[in-house]
Amino acid sequence: MFKIQKYRVLPYLPENLRPLMNIASNFWWVWNYDAIDLFRRLDVDLWRTVQHNPIKLLGSISQKLIDEAAESESFIAHMERVEEELELHLTRKTWFDEFNIKKRDVEIAYFSAEFGIHESLPIYSGGLGILAGDHLKSSSELGIPLSGVGLLYRLGYFHQYLNIDGWQQEIYPETDFYNIAVSLVMNDEDQPLLIGVEFPERIVYAQIWKALIGRTELYLLDTNIDKNCDEDKSITDGLYAGDIEMRIKQEMMLGIGGTRALKAIGKEITVYHMNEGHSAFMGIERIRTAMKDYNLSYAEALEFVRSSNIFTTHTPVPAGNDRFSPDLLEEYMFHHYNEMGMTVKDFLALGRENPDDDMETFCMTVLAIKTSSYYNGVSLLHGDVSRKMWKGLWPTLPIHEVPIRYITNGTQMLSWASDEIMRLLNRYLGPRWIDNPVDKDIWQNIDSIPNTELWRCRERMREILVGFARRTLMDQLIKRETSKNDVEIADTILDPEALTIGFARRFATYKRATLIFRNMDRLEKLLLNRDRPIQFIFAGKAHPRDHAGKELIRHIIHLARDPRFRNKIVFIEDYDINIARYLVQGVDVWLNTPIRPMEASGTSGMKVVPNGGLNISILDGWWLEAYNGNNGWAIGSGEDYDDHDYQDEVESEFLYNILEEDVIPMFYNRGTDGLPRAWIARIKESMKSICPTYNTNRMVREYIENFYINAHNNFKLLSDNDFNETKKYSLWKDKINKVWKNIKIKDLNIKEAKSIIVGSEMKIEAIIDISVLETKDVIVELYNGSLNSKGDIEEGSALSMTLVKHLDKSTYLYEGSIPCQKTGQFGFTVRVVPNHQRMIGIYEPGLITWASVT
Repeated sequence: MFKIQKYRVLPYLPENLRPLMNIASNFWWVWNYDAIDLFRRLDVDLWRTVQHNPIKLLGSISQKLIDEAAESESFIAHMERVEEELELHLTRKTWFDEFNIKKRDVEIAYFSAEFGIHESLPIYSGGLGILAGDHLKSSSELGIPLSGVGLLYRLGYFHQYLNIDGWQQEIYPETDFYNIAVSLVMNDEDQPLLIGVEFPERIVYAQIWKALIGRTELYLLDTNIDKNCDEDKSITDGLYAGDIEMRIKQEMMLGIGGTRALKAIGKEITVYHMNEGHSAFMGIERIRTAMKDYNLSYAEALEFVRSSNIFTTHTPVPAGNDRFSPDLLEEYMFHHYNEMGMTVKDFLALGRENPDDDMETFCMTVLAIKTSSYYNGVSLLHGDVSRKMWKGLWPTLPIHEVPIRYITNGTQMLSWASDEIMRLLNRYLGPRWIDNPVDKDIWQNIDSIPNTELWRCRERMREILVGFARRTLMDQLIKRETSKNDVEIADTILDPEALTIGFARRFATYKRATLIFRNMDRLEKLLLNRDRPIQFIFAGKAHPRDHAGKELIRHIIHLARDPRFRNKIVFIEDYDINIARYLVQGVDVWLNTPIRPMEASGTSGMKVVPNGGLNISILDGWWLEAYNGNNGWAIGSGEDYDDHDYQDEVESEFLYNILEEDVIPMFYNRGTDGLPRAWIARIKESMKSICPTYNTNRMVREYIENFYINAHNNFKLLSDNDFNETKKYSLWKDKINKVWKNIKIKDLNIKEAKSIIVGSEMKIEAIIDISVLETKDVIVELYNGSLNSKGDIEEGSALSMTLVKHLDKSTYLYEGSIPCQKTGQFGFTVRVVPNHQRMIGIYEPGLITWASVT
């Protein structure tokens, strides 16, 4: 084969237009409408053709239009204004500067398998990626020193098209990295900077691409380089593509390779955040590096790494967590655990709930938990679900004390709010809502927006959505080579004045996209009502191997082709960020019908709110927290069902009732001025109650306040003075682990009668044998609460007991009291937990001793 020399052709821009490339090279423009208008202004048709990719636009535009722009005073003024806005964003004083002025050395790494920044960077599949992208955007707005780490997939996630029968087909067009806003990280010799990861009998190399998201840097690894064999070049081909062996290769590259990439670039990271378990091998690499670079033992390195690792789980079902067979782990991770001096059994124990079960698979979520000190679900309900899922890691702890917390997801509003609504909000809320979207007082000014203006804005956005849906469907039908008649009909679908309901998300069966079609006779009456019409727009992809999900899409397509519903039900192919943007901005109602509690959080419904859309949703994920009775509609009252067919029946009927009795009448009941005043009032209540809370600025601030700063402090404290604190803490922990089985609660005594009067206190004495430990090494707690029918304490609480007397050798008398504030039957017991100032949580697996029956 001929040797090919590579070169890159760059767009030509006159000197006075050079700032355009600087603006296009930073994804900040994604959430700045003035910047978007700047590129659209160059050539609006080409802007659509290149799928809103400014780099490709500048490389494709005619020289005539470039010259015209260079000579246009108004265009130059527009460009300079946008350039100044970008510079201001990059240099202004931020929330983080004010919040944490002394933490200048904080450096946070945020690992995720996917990032949804913009449709021109197709390295996302759904909600996890969109959440990760919004996390980076809000980090930039808040001035958080955070770097994203992921993989740059050559084929991205698949593109969807439907065959003549409505069955989903997949295609994988290659992404041209040189025509998107990413750049290779170069070494001192001006060559691509490479990192290597040890795979079985070889090293796999990756180059590193950098994308700028405002102030935030996103580093993406790419194995498609000549130094690798063809098999290894394909590791970063596709997102969630391939078999289980490909999955472990990708996750090794993400976790291990990503950690090495940050080090090679020169980033001195102090806080590591895993967004889902895909990157959990990062913990292994950090332990290995700490042992090698700082001469720490495995136990010392583990404690050091755990102290500054954060893990966020998004998965509400056990099957959704990546698991690998022991043989596969041994084959691929041998080099790494062998270098750490670990046996395969000890290494596998890091990914097992029961380390002694040789048949248990290796779970990446378990690995992430065992190598972190901070863990959270992504909504209040999901936190509870996660505690129940992973209670086996804390087997003697009551479920409500399992230390998995929650931080409810949000959405970055500026990326999803329409230009029309932003102008309206700027006019009546002032620009402060952009800089400080979490300020509830600002959002109270929603009431000052005249009903006429708000409704006119909503009607305009619905019209834009209908126009987009028509154009898109026509294009898709033409590509499918359908009849000319069908294409012409597509230009008349949907009514720009009708109540428009949207459903768009991943077509997993638990999301129940077709629940609304369960009783077609009842739905048909609503769809064909000429006086009060409703219409549905669907979009979404099923995983290529999810045949049940594909069947749901096929069912919708067949309904949409029914002559009765052709203008009422529309499915838009190839769901992506661009389609999502039109939908969340234009629909009147966002429909969400998951099987509770399988929606960990959900963020799509949050995106309609700043645009004046309303939610109808199962009380699952974020909606359980956000719904207040007046800001949307809830399907059911939060019931859980064992019989899913019965659940579908009950909840579909509930949904029809909501539509018939509330939603449709409220939308169409108009005053003499033509305004649906009750509907507008609900829009305003939705915006006031939801916008200031369910945004990623609030979410990222919570990560800072609850996790990031604490993790950074742990990192600094445990690494200072040649890791002196780490070594001391590790020695203490080793002592605790060795003798804890000898801790005994020898006796319990109630000093008063067992039946006492409300308002008094019950005194308890306990005799504790703490073995060779010192009293400062333990905390003795009274654990009390009401009893259930089985005689177990439910949702108990712990009260510290006081050391009263040293009895003999290792035995001590402790005393405590229980305030008796209400009547009923209660119970108590006593437990002993370890105590050390370096412990991040006092409840560690295997280190809790409870009073037992003798």
